[in-house]
Amino acid sequence: MTPSHPNFGEINRAALAVAPALLDRLLPSGRRRGDEWVALNPHRRDRTAGSFKINLRTGRWADFATGDKGGDVISLAAFLWGVPQSEAARRLARELERR
Repeated sequence: MTPSHPNFGEINRAALAVAPALLDRLLPSGRRRGDEWVALNPHRRDRTAGSFKINLRTGRWADFATGDKGGDVISLAAFLWGVPQSEAARRLARELERR
């Protein structure tokens, strides 16, 4: 993983391997429910967890109340941090290296 050209597949695989712990840091309002992490969407006034879900096996995520969605952990991080996916990949790689 070089900082200028992140390996998206490698970063996503590494993130999925520690998904519950990683999501606990990214979305501390959430809880595991089966194969999903269910949390409040930090980008809206979400009062009850239930519509914002991340699949812990695949990394696919969606907010079923707003239609926001993505196919992997990097796209989720980009959404949460408000950065392009390449920057989210670099940040996630640094976060995973600290583990």
